[in-house]
Amino acid sequence: MKALLHRVAPRTLSGRLSLVALTTAALLMTVLTVVFNAVMNRHLQHQADDELHSRAAAVATTVDTSGPRAHVLETVNDRLLDTNVWIYAGGRLLERPPAAAPGSPPARAADRLAAQRKPGCATTRGQHAFRLCSLAVPGAHAATVVTALDLGPYRNTADTLLLGSLVLDGVMLACTYVLTRLSVGRALRPVRSMTDQATQRSAVGSDDRFGAEDHPAELARLGSSLDALLDRIRSALRHEQQLTGELSHELRTPLTRIIIELDWWRARPRSAEETRATHEVIAEAARSMRTICDTLLDDARDNALNPATVPGTTDVPPALDRIAQSLDGQSPVRTTVECGAPELEAGVAPALFERIVSPLLTNAVRHARSTVTLSARRAPGAVLIDIVDDGSGVPRAFIGELFQPGRRAEPDDGHDGAGLGLPLARRLARAVGGEVSYDAGHTPGARFTISLPTG
Repeated sequence: MKALLHRVAPRTLSGRLSLVALTTAALLMTVLTVVFNAVMNRHLQHQADDELHSRAAAVATTVDTSGPRAHVLETVNDRLLDTNVWIYAGGRLLERPPAAAPGSPPARAADRLAAQRKPGCATTRGQHAFRLCSLAVPGAHAATVVTALDLGPYRNTADTLLLGSLVLDGVMLACTYVLTRLSVGRALRPVRSMTDQATQRSAVGSDDRFGAEDHPAELARLGSSLDALLDRIRSALRHEQQLTGELSHELRTPLTRIIIELDWWRARPRSAEETRATHEVIAEAARSMRTICDTLLDDARDNALNPATVPGTTDVPPALDRIAQSLDGQSPVRTTVECGAPELEAGVAPALFERIVSPLLTNAVRHARSTVTLSARRAPGAVLIDIVDDGSGVPRAFIGELFQPGRRAEPDDGHDGAGLGLPLARRLARAVGGEVSYDAGHTPGARFTISLPTG
């Protein structure tokens, strides 16, 4: 049964709302129809009773109860008054309607009303229904007048009213369903439009939003929810693009080392020692690629790195030496490392430390003329790492966009950078409670400072 109802139920929301409205209207109209017809039947019965009482009172004026015996006076309208009238003196029947046979349902009902010796009414059942009412005539010898009325015309009126109300109910239900379907369809039209727009905008990443203005309260809430959903989709797409760009940017350096080593090894026959050295360089580059992937994917998974999620410390001087040596031979620029204290520890994991420093060092080597200097020093609660090059520095007009992803000061300078290294370094540093800043007042060249918490 439940499966059948589920199969028969409308599939659309407008159909279901229309069905609910139709069911509610049907129940309400049923109650109103029953109440209306009950009231009308009672009103018709009161009309019949009023007519019977009026006739009984008229007939009672023709009954003389002042003499030794009650008797009926003859009047001009005697035949009219005698129609469906029974007159009793005590228990004795004085007159009865000519058409009413003794023992018929109206006659038996009249006998019962006369025997009560007090006013009352009764209704006979059968093919022809009659309504009877009795009236006592006071006097020395009490008499009772019983009048009857054929209920056929009243029943016809009641049946006509019932049929008319049923027809009216049917018309009203049909109009209710049609109007509800049209109204709901019209009301849901903006929802369908908003749904189509949300689908299109989520597919193309549009900046357009629905907003809450000029909408009803329900649609305003829906618009706000859809805007929030589009913002989350846009954020997810932007994060995905950022992760892809960062992986591409960070993997470019080890891949370049692998390609250079393979090209160098294939240029001419190599000795076993040279082949072994090439293998070691390729293996180190592969390990570096795996570390890069793990670091960036962990950051994407956690959404924001912090010391609690990425525990560990890094011995700064050896780490800077290792990073500087990884760039030796790739550029004629000389890289030197200077540490103000032999023991400096940063409160970040070694892999994350390398991912913060490497983009800045690679950028410095790319733009330096001859020298890049890495220096580390201690500060209250932090380790500061300065990366200084003797290049032309950052153009003043570009300083405001220096850490924005995808921005480059000189896109046609011949370098293959994508403008993602500096934003990545700052984002990872901030994730662990540090910072990456640029000293606009430093000349000549450029100086970047990395601030990391102490270990």
